[in-house]
Amino acid sequence: MRLEPRRNNRLSLRSRNLRATGAAACLAAAALLLTACGQSSDSATSAATEAAKVLPRKTTASPSATAELTEDQQERKRVLDATKVTFDDAATTAVGEVANGKLVDLDLEGVDDDRDESPSPSGSGSPTGSASPTGSASPTGSPAATGSPSASPGADGPVWVAEVAEKDGTVHTVRINAVDGKVIEARVDADQDAEDKKQTADRLAQATQTPEQAAKVATEKKKGTVTSVGLDDNDGNGVVWSVDVVGSDWKKTTFDVDAKNDTIVREETDND
Repeated sequence: MRLEPRRNNRLSLRSRNLRATGAAACLAAAALLLTACGQSSDSATSAATEAAKVLPRKTTASPSATAELTEDQQERKRVLDATKVTFDDAATTAVGEVANGKLVDLDLEGVDDDRDESPSPSGSGSPTGSASPTGSASPTGSPAATGSPSASPGADGPVWVAEVAEKDGTVHTVRINAVDGKVIEARVDADQDAEDKKQTADRLAQATQTPEQAAKVATEKKKGTVTSVGLDDNDGNGVVWSVDVVGSDWKKTTFDVDAKNDTIVREETDND
């Protein structure tokens, strides 16, 4: 009769041992899970940190300088960026097209719209696509303009338009490719009368300074690119060379330079 309680006691003790062992195993498993979770979390955090180091930060692009320019300034920039032939070279080429000719006016089309009134040549071909000028544009050596367009490239790109006068005041229009310096057209202006010729001859007789000298005076006052030079009347007080200079800000400044003594008598900047 005493054996039964002992068996129960042994069974009870074994059960407690098994429960203790099971609890210990559960605790160990839980610890392993927690450790694994912690390592996974740390790995994810580390991976995210490394990715942040590799990926570039997004930056907000600042507006371009071109977007801040006015329409006139953008057009000047477009034309001048494409122009390879300087004012001096274009002037030399234009004068070389007319025997004993003198430059009266020279404009770069597209920079000053109110002077772009010269008719375009008929039947002009396409430009050669030459990316750079040949150097200094030498005159062609032809005597007087015949009035017929030459076989040189057309005016699809920037163009210098010159007015060159003979001694009697007869004006010739010469169009020059502003990329390669070749003459597009040279012709006598058909709408001149005797009074027009006399006025031109009188103005040239009063101008003791050359347009190149006037351009130098203007660019010494304001650094930039000469885009136009023209001989004008100074309200009855002699004659002036009107010189347009476009600066690095793409604004145009007009200087009226006395054609006798190279002094600047007027200066005006176009802020558009």
